[in-house]
Amino acid sequence: MNRWLTIFNGPPVYKIDSLKADIFAGLTVALVLIPQSLAYAELAGLPSYYGLYASFLPPLVAALFGSSRQLATGPVAVVSLLTATALEPLATAGSQQYIAYAILLALMVGVFQFALGVLKLGLVVNFISHPVVNGFTNAAALIIASSQLPKLFGVYVERAHHHHETVYSVMRAAEYYTHWPTLFMAALAFVIMYGLKRISPRIPNVLMAVVVTTVLSWTLEFEQKRAVDVADIRTARAVQVIEKFNEAIRSAALLSEKRAALIGNLKANTQARDAFEALETKFALERTSLQIEQYKSEARNYRKTIRDFLFEGVRQSDGSLKFYPVGEIPDKAEGDGRLWRIQVGNALLMTHQLQMTGGGEVVGRIPRGLPSFSLPEIDYYIVSHLLPFTVIIALLGFMEAISVAKAMAAITGQRLDPNRELIGQGLGNICGAFTKSYPISGSFSRSAVNLQSRAVSGLSSVFTSLTVVLVLLFFTPFFYHLPQSVLAAIIMMAVVGLINVKGVIHAWQAKWYDGAISVITFVSTLVFAPHLDRGIMIGVILSVSVFLYKSMRPKVVDLSLGTDKVLHDAVAGGLQECRYIDVVRFDGPLFFANASYLEDQIRNRRRSKKELKHIIISASGINDIDASGEEALSLTIQRVRSAGIDISLSGVNRSVMNVLRRTHLLVKIGEDHIYPTVEKAIRAVHEQTHRGGEEKACPLNTVCLLSQAREKMEV
Repeated sequence: MNRWLTIFNGPPVYKIDSLKADIFAGLTVALVLIPQSLAYAELAGLPSYYGLYASFLPPLVAALFGSSRQLATGPVAVVSLLTATALEPLATAGSQQYIAYAILLALMVGVFQFALGVLKLGLVVNFISHPVVNGFTNAAALIIASSQLPKLFGVYVERAHHHHETVYSVMRAAEYYTHWPTLFMAALAFVIMYGLKRISPRIPNVLMAVVVTTVLSWTLEFEQKRAVDVADIRTARAVQVIEKFNEAIRSAALLSEKRAALIGNLKANTQARDAFEALETKFALERTSLQIEQYKSEARNYRKTIRDFLFEGVRQSDGSLKFYPVGEIPDKAEGDGRLWRIQVGNALLMTHQLQMTGGGEVVGRIPRGLPSFSLPEIDYYIVSHLLPFTVIIALLGFMEAISVAKAMAAITGQRLDPNRELIGQGLGNICGAFTKSYPISGSFSRSAVNLQSRAVSGLSSVFTSLTVVLVLLFFTPFFYHLPQSVLAAIIMMAVVGLINVKGVIHAWQAKWYDGAISVITFVSTLVFAPHLDRGIMIGVILSVSVFLYKSMRPKVVDLSLGTDKVLHDAVAGGLQECRYIDVVRFDGPLFFANASYLEDQIRNRRRSKKELKHIIISASGINDIDASGEEALSLTIQRVRSAGIDISLSGVNRSVMNVLRRTHLLVKIGEDHIYPTVEKAIRAVHEQTHRGGEEKACPLNTVCLLSQAREKMEV
């Protein structure tokens, strides 16, 4: 138990004060987690209450089996956005299919993370370098913040092919159709959160913003909705568009059922190894998918038209409302002073119960009770599509979690085990998938709250989960009147902390190409949004390319004596070199990717230095050698000696020496041509190479004198 559970890996003495601290920290984190989880679920394209489902079991499991005592796990912004990116091509956001795929994605992410942890492959996250993560996170923060603008202004626009086009459409719509009460609620939430954060950081500012705006929303009747018959809409144009929209939705739904059947047939044909039938089914499947996209495109166009309709309500003698286009109210009739819209989503519009909205959007009804435990439905066709996103979400989510955990461990002095943290995060996602959770990760903001609240052990996350359970069982009705614009404000405040311009500058100062990779990743992610996977893949490819280039062309320098009597890079230091001896240092492993590079470098030196008599390869930087490297070294020695120039090695480490012995290259070089240090190699060959020479002031002569003096002192 001590080995596997974090709560038993806490402080040596766990007192009643420690329990009180964990209870307080757990409650405090829950007060931040609950409203954030509602907002992040909608960011992921799910109904808001799925954020609560992702917040009661995964944090508990991740805390019990992870290695960090203070890491707060649950829904986070970047993973939520990546979830939406992965699922958008497969199903309509918020639909039952979409929800099922999100749960399946959580299971896949969990299994991948768990497997990496069990196999102790936590270092695989290094394939996504810090500059790539930094550039991607900065871009994701801007994308997440700007994606909340429709909720902030209370406008409705269709999502464009590129994210920046959607943002432009939102700003154009906001110029004319901003719903001012909605914007006021968001502004009030911003003021409360920012003000309390500055004045009294210990007060849960997010919860206070939620409470105040929810009470105001309920008191002022912020939500205004009416279910009406389509006959109450007094414009033939709107009725026609509604009919065409419903027709497109019905056609797409029927074809989706047909596609599901075709996928089943394809599986059966593949298992039966009926190649002809499988090919026919694939063709029918592609054709059906294209038809679905066509109908979805038509539905999007009709939906945009429906959302653009603005109506004024005219009260009738029986208290009901008739809706007329703005400016077309009959003479002597008086409008109710509101702008009404037809509420339209991705589902059929019920013409006998058409939903009209004349106020702000609220969270609405949240089902009371815990989600049922069930095994996610596994569809291998969907699994194959989600696999690349699984890897990206798993690695990025873990990098976020381990970065937060390391930052806290630097303060607390706790020892972290990355592989165990992978196991904890993986089990959290796996168990969450059985309770209808979508992918989760460690949260920076909530972990900071946990640390500031003086959490002692993983029990704090247990109390956080228990608090979420109580909310699901008893308090969900209180969230009905929570304005959607407030959830948007919560997300925007949270992602501000993700923006890290200093990180890009720091990367550029360290190495210019790291800074360039960070900037390119940032720009690519913004340009390709909402296809975020393309941006991060570009960053990864650039990082790996730089690594391969550096591995293929390691640093190879000529050494000479500096003013401090130490050997330095002769070219970089502008040092005089010996005419007869060339001391060459090779920095890096000698393997198949750079073996020919060593040959080229030695050949270039033979051509440029006509009086060269001896080459000393300083091998202290060669920490490994493979068969290709050994072969290249053997050929180099043979060609150098064939040209009448001798060659020696110095500072050969044990692993490389073992390879030289096993391949008998040591015999070819000659054990008398292997020296423990470069200084001893210079001293051994200096007199012979300079005998009869014309060089009067050899810079390496001082090395010999220093070596002799050092040996006398040792004696």
